[in-house]
Amino acid sequence: MMKINCNETLAVSLHRVFNADLNEHGTVFGGRILELVDGEASVAAMRVTRSTVVTAAMDHVKFLKPFHLQDSMCMEAYVTGVGHRSLEVFVKVIGEHLMTGERFVGFSCFMTYVIQDPQKAIKYDQVIPQTAEQKAMVAGYATRRQHRKENRQKQAAIINSISKDKPWEN
Repeated sequence: MMKINCNETLAVSLHRVFNADLNEHGTVFGGRILELVDGEASVAAMRVTRSTVVTAAMDHVKFLKPFHLQDSMCMEAYVTGVGHRSLEVFVKVIGEHLMTGERFVGFSCFMTYVIQDPQKAIKYDQVIPQTAEQKAMVAGYATRRQHRKENRQKQAAIINSISKDKPWEN
């Protein structure tokens, strides 16, 4: 059995909030957060696969508190579960008001990545958590994976109902 520690997959980066990140409300645009998070999480995923991965899903997305100008965003991502060709990455973004030092949890989600090459597989079969947070996230992996499988089956019917017709020709 091949095991990998969560900390071996840990990716951490800081992003200072600038005007270009802000929406009309003066907070960081949600799409910008998702872009940053996807990049961060892909690093954690590739530390396990050592192969090109593609984003398959993002779920349990929680915008908990807004980020403003004069805040920094500390993104942390680590692998919480592995399958044959897919894996789950937990991501959190901790905000810091740079003028006061106050820290807050601003965002969290789980991301699923799949190895792009269908001939490659993940060599690890277990993720070992080190911290209390990691233990909680890893413990919920099997349940989240099962929910995703059930949701994929439900989504298949919806996807099959999506029209590809040109709306201007109806």
